[in-house]
Amino acid sequence: MGLFSNLFGKKNSEEKDSTVFFAQQDRLMEEASQDAQKNFKYFWRELYWEYRRIIPALDFAMVKIPFEQKMDGQPEPVVEHMWINNINFDGETIIGELVNQPNDLTNVAKGDVVHKKVSEISDWMFSIQGKTYGGFTIQVIRSGMNDMERQNHDEAWGLDFGDYNEVLLAYEQKERTENLVDHPMSKNMAEKLGEFLEENPNELTAIDENGLNLLHKEAIAGNKISIEILLRLGVDKTLTSGHGKTALDYAKSMNWEHCTEILN
Repeated sequence: MGLFSNLFGKKNSEEKDSTVFFAQQDRLMEEASQDAQKNFKYFWRELYWEYRRIIPALDFAMVKIPFEQKMDGQPEPVVEHMWINNINFDGETIIGELVNQPNDLTNVAKGDVVHKKVSEISDWMFSIQGKTYGGFTIQVIRSGMNDMERQNHDEAWGLDFGDYNEVLLAYEQKERTENLVDHPMSKNMAEKLGEFLEENPNELTAIDENGLNLLHKEAIAGNKISIEILLRLGVDKTLTSGHGKTALDYAKSMNWEHCTEILN
């Protein structure tokens, strides 16, 4: 029996109770997806630093997307929630490659490159040394399992999902609450970043294929320390991206309050 069958396939003896159960789970899953969207900034911040590491730290990083298709004879579209990886993000659109092979859908296939907005995702998750971060909807699923089912679920994934009552957002956030504000690498790499930019001033004005300069990208990832270094070196914070947005606009849209303060 699959994970969703374990959670949603249990029928109560009374139809009324069953209807209430399904409604409760639908509500919890919807709230979990909204939390995933609201906190997507932590996923991207982690992946942004991962792309700058020489030695990878993440086991994986994936985003879950609902795909749908209208089928003949079906009154409602068929929806499948599937994972994408190899993620890129320009502050506007999430781009990734579909990991799953759909069960019923024929309009997408494993390996397809998809483009989605943050408001369209249903979840995200990354893992460091086998410990998961994110996985909002997965924790809802785990909350509906008994201890044995949770153990089997976690062993099947080969991951430590921790307490189903909480969702971790940042590495060692309990031991170091400041990690929720600044990524550890932002502090550790500050001196080297300053030295690199002073030796390579062309990087201060370089524009990537998405029309973003370095200040835009640091604002999207919520790296206050990096932003401070860039401003000290004279980067113009009023410059706009290919989408016509300033670094402040990106910091606001990602809700990085500690970055909006210094960009405002």
